[in-house]
Amino acid sequence: MELTEWAELQEKLLRVQLSVIRDRIRAAKTDVQEGNYSPSKRKSKMSIITDILSVSCTPLHVLEIIRIAEEQYGVKLDRESMVSALTKKVKKGVTFVRTAPNTFALKGEKQ
Repeated sequence: MELTEWAELQEKLLRVQLSVIRDRIRAAKTDVQEGNYSPSKRKSKMSIITDILSVSCTPLHVLEIIRIAEEQYGVKLDRESMVSALTKKVKKGVTFVRTAPNTFALKGEKQ
C-alpha cells in the first residue's frame, strides 16, 4: 500500500469516526431536550451514595440512603451489596466512616 492510499484510508476512517461522535452528541442533546436524560445513568452507585452523604452532612442509615437514592435518582440500591461495598471502603480507610451499625458518613465530615 502506497503512502497516498494509506493516507486516503486514514482520512476515510477519521471521517467515519467523526460522524459517529457527532451522531452521539446529537442524540445526547435530543435526550436532554426531550427530558429522557437522567443524571443517574451517568453515575455509579457509589458516586450516588457519596452525593447523598455529602448533601446530608450527617451520618445516614443504609435504609435512608436507599430511600433517598430511589426518590432523587430513581435508582434502587441493593442493601446487602451496598453495605458490603461501604464496609470495604471503611476498612480501607477510604471515603467513608461507620458511625453506628449500618450507618455511614463521609470521611472528614462532622459526626
